[in-house]
Amino acid sequence: MNVIVPFSLSRISRVVKIVMVVPLLLVSEQGMAARIISGGEQVVIGGSTAPDSYLVTGESGLTANGASTKEIRAETSSSVTLNDSVVTATGTLAAVGLVDSHADIVGSTLTSAGTGLSLSYNTINPLGSTATVVGSVISGGLTGALVGGPSVLTLDTTQLTATDANGAGLQMAGGQVTASQSNIRGGLNGVLVFSGDTAFPAASLVLDKSNVVGETGAAVVVDFLGVPADAFTIDVRNGSTLVGGNGVILDVRGGATANLLADNSDLVGDVIAKAGSTANVTLQNFATLTGRLENVDTLTLNSQGKWVMVEDGQLTNLVMGGGSVQFGQPGDFYTLSVENLSGNGNFIMHTNFASGQTDFLNVTGTATGSHTLDVASSGADPLSDKQIHVVHSASGDASFSLLNGRVDLGTYSYDLLQVGANDWYLDAASKIISPGTDSILSLFDASRTVWYGELSTLRGRMGEVRMNSGQTGGWMRAYGNRYDVSANSGMAYKQDQQGLSFGVDTPLPSVGDGQWVFGLLGGYSHSNLDMKYGTTGEVDSFYIGSYATWLDAESGYYFDGVLKLNRFQNESNVSLSDGTRAKGSYNTNGLGTTLEFGRHIKLDDGYFVEPYVQAAALAVQGKSYSLDNGMSADGNQSRSLLGTVGSTVGRDIDLGGGQILQPYLKAALVHEFAKDNEVRVNSTTFNNDLSGSRLALGGGAAMKVNDKVQMHADLDYSHSSKIKQPWGVNIGVEYKW
Repeated sequence: MNVIVPFSLSRISRVVKIVMVVPLLLVSEQGMAARIISGGEQVVIGGSTAPDSYLVTGESGLTANGASTKEIRAETSSSVTLNDSVVTATGTLAAVGLVDSHADIVGSTLTSAGTGLSLSYNTINPLGSTATVVGSVISGGLTGALVGGPSVLTLDTTQLTATDANGAGLQMAGGQVTASQSNIRGGLNGVLVFSGDTAFPAASLVLDKSNVVGETGAAVVVDFLGVPADAFTIDVRNGSTLVGGNGVILDVRGGATANLLADNSDLVGDVIAKAGSTANVTLQNFATLTGRLENVDTLTLNSQGKWVMVEDGQLTNLVMGGGSVQFGQPGDFYTLSVENLSGNGNFIMHTNFASGQTDFLNVTGTATGSHTLDVASSGADPLSDKQIHVVHSASGDASFSLLNGRVDLGTYSYDLLQVGANDWYLDAASKIISPGTDSILSLFDASRTVWYGELSTLRGRMGEVRMNSGQTGGWMRAYGNRYDVSANSGMAYKQDQQGLSFGVDTPLPSVGDGQWVFGLLGGYSHSNLDMKYGTTGEVDSFYIGSYATWLDAESGYYFDGVLKLNRFQNESNVSLSDGTRAKGSYNTNGLGTTLEFGRHIKLDDGYFVEPYVQAAALAVQGKSYSLDNGMSADGNQSRSLLGTVGSTVGRDIDLGGGQILQPYLKAALVHEFAKDNEVRVNSTTFNNDLSGSRLALGGGAAMKVNDKVQMHADLDYSHSSKIKQPWGVNIGVEYKW
């Protein structure tokens, strides 16, 4: 008698009954004989044992170590142990068939034209069968493994395959299957699930780091053929995959109910429930599903689970537990219709203000909970100020807001406007400067604040030169500055600068009776810019220059001049409202000079006062560049013209041994005259205006250690309504030759 009957959808009810109930005798109508092991006998065979068929019954056991056999059947609480063995069935018989028995299969190969491994039960006293398969290969023509009733199959690092064009790698009529680091593949479907006996637990499949492939059909088909049964559950965990050759990963039909849970796995394909059938899908722990959901009753998105739509969608219930729905890719505009929305989640959407095209969420029943809209950012400006309808709900108290409070579209950021109780629109009429715009304006402006920081260091250096005795020497200074530029100037950023300057100078005895000192300088500074919403920028400044100072020792009058050439390397990293980033970079050159005139007036007891006036000018070339999200920038030449009136008060303290300490305090009024520094972002023109007056205070000390070594430290502070310098510090050393 041929026990395993090939499965087909039209005959499945009869076939399942035959497989689960009829004794699977190995003495078939084809005259196949089998060695019978019974009465509790325990038999061990090895590589030298001739291939044979075995029937193990009556709580007996068969152990095969490195053996080759024909089909094996175990029944009535018997056991089979296969270690590194090969079982090749005759015809369509199961290679290993278990009826209320157990098998341990390690490193073995099972092959049959019908079923590789069968786990069934006897209806008179149903115990179910169990099998643990490790590191093995199981292959059947019709099915790799068949599991029914209360049976339990555990697969570990195992290949389960059905080779026929209509085959299924795994067939279940009830039972529980767990696959870890295993592969299940069928010529038609990967897994085929039918209605089992309702007296037993519902069928379930757990995939852990495992793969299921239906080569030409669906990955998993659940078909109860109109026979009532409890819901089938499939858990897809830890990077497991479902692949359907027809694009379907779960096909539910015949009045069946299936619950799919994906945990930390990425699935691509469709979930389809035919009329009268039910499918429920849960995505959690960063799991994603990209595909269609057809007639799915409930979609639950927990803990960063995400559904990526590929067309317009419909759902009866959408339960958001910290997950998200992505409306396709940029350029795709889809509508999601949901009867009931609840929980808290995020909707990733796209909108085109120019064409009015948008993704749309339509809740036809009740919407509750608090949800965010993550609308894709763009570097291009909207072409109109129209409102774009993005959410409608028929009823409920749901709230919607933009992720990060805004959507960045080109030059400006826009808000979400609620109209009435149940409609939400993107409102192009309400706008603030976008992070991309802020980044562009700040970078074009930062060359001036970079230069300010370098300038203060050089001014202090001129004081050192006048203090020395006219010797040739070299020097080095390290410095740091913090600038806060407020929105009153048209942009807002915080700048931290660190730098190093160095140079050499020497008196010119042939010019002006030795009252002139001439020097060469070079240096580098790095500035980090922090703007709103996590947007940052960087400026690397390389510079060279020359300086000269003149001092009339008798009258105390002095004159300083500096000419400096800068190379600015600018880089922007923009944090956009949808969580993406945009970048851009460009280089510019700048030329600046300072001219200072003052008088060093000696007072009693080593005190001195040094009033001065200073003029400083900078010009930085204009530049056009783009961010990689399409935002364009065109900056005119950036200019600065500073006028300063101030005074330094200090004292020369003779410490003896040729050492002189010179502490001092300084105060000045600084005025920026340059007002027009225009920058064009896309089609909008802005003016970086730092003009106005600020108060500058500072102090420090210079010390002549000996005739060759001099040290210096300096602190600075300045304040105005547009620009503040909370602190500036520089320290230096000079060595005379």
